[in-house]
Amino acid sequence: MGITSEPWGITSDGKHVELFTLENKNGLEAKIASYGGIIVSLKVLDKTGALGDVVLGFDKLADYETRSPYFGAIIGRYANRIAKGNFTLDGREYQLALNNGPNSLHGGRVGFDKQVWNVKKLCSPSEVGLELSRASADGEEGYPGNLECTVTYILTNDDELKIEYRATTDKATVVNLTNHTYFNLAGEGSGSILDHQLVVYSKCFTATDDSLIPTGELHPVEGTPLDFTELHRIGDRIGANYPALKQGMGYDHNFVLAGTGNKKAVKVVEKKSGRVVEMETTEPGVQFYSGNQLNKLASCKNGHTYDFRGGFCLEAQHFPDSPNHPQFPSTVLRPGETYDQTTIYKFTVE
Repeated sequence: MGITSEPWGITSDGKHVELFTLENKNGLEAKIASYGGIIVSLKVLDKTGALGDVVLGFDKLADYETRSPYFGAIIGRYANRIAKGNFTLDGREYQLALNNGPNSLHGGRVGFDKQVWNVKKLCSPSEVGLELSRASADGEEGYPGNLECTVTYILTNDDELKIEYRATTDKATVVNLTNHTYFNLAGEGSGSILDHQLVVYSKCFTATDDSLIPTGELHPVEGTPLDFTELHRIGDRIGANYPALKQGMGYDHNFVLAGTGNKKAVKVVEKKSGRVVEMETTEPGVQFYSGNQLNKLASCKNGHTYDFRGGFCLEAQHFPDSPNHPQFPSTVLRPGETYDQTTIYKFTVE
């Protein structure tokens, strides 16, 4: 086990980027870039004992800069959507950059996914990791407060990829961080994820309008195509005549997780490879996205073309548009407080 690094290119504005490789004692390997904190590659075992890369992405830095749908990246300051890029905090109105029709998405035009982070290597007998940090200036993409942010990736000898997020501010602001990795447990570039089987430990989801902004209502999943309380093939009901599926053009929904602290969120099984990923998080929600916007994205890793629904995302998060819904769990961070999140992806075979 160990950590190595290598130069990975220079951004269009002249910043040097490194690519770090983490390896645990079982041979699992994660490659993470200082640009965007992107998980560029994640090799895990299948039922035959062979390693395979299970995350979508590109071979070159330039592709992540110019045409990436957030592959593998840290998302901030605010994951998901804020309606009309507008919210009021302590009586003051803030206007964010609009980059998703009438709304702000994933932190705006130049979010955390497009920044070069400072990196510190971490190593112990049971795990290896990287501590990524950056300062987000007051007013960046319209958000208030100087935000000091740290995201730590840890690869354990229990075949877990753990992501820990911390942030502090000098002015009241809103924060909602996540990671936007696209998974395909059969292997990146192997086709659609519709044969994967999914469990989401959730009894309701945040209902949305046609622009995927929450209405404020929580709808039960029982009796709907969004009921994954038991193992279901992702493709079985994805084309059902159900309003929420039409709005998302498939699955693109925030599932509400019950309880506090670290809790089970999702389990995904891919039977041919035998690979399983189980996700735990301290967050109140998880966005399950079935890759509905992927469409013949050519010249990706290893020369692959990623077709429709060639990957899925599991985005641990607070709810979309929470600053405009006081009944939702708060995303407000104030001076003296610490934003604190832990999400774990555990890989096994069966």
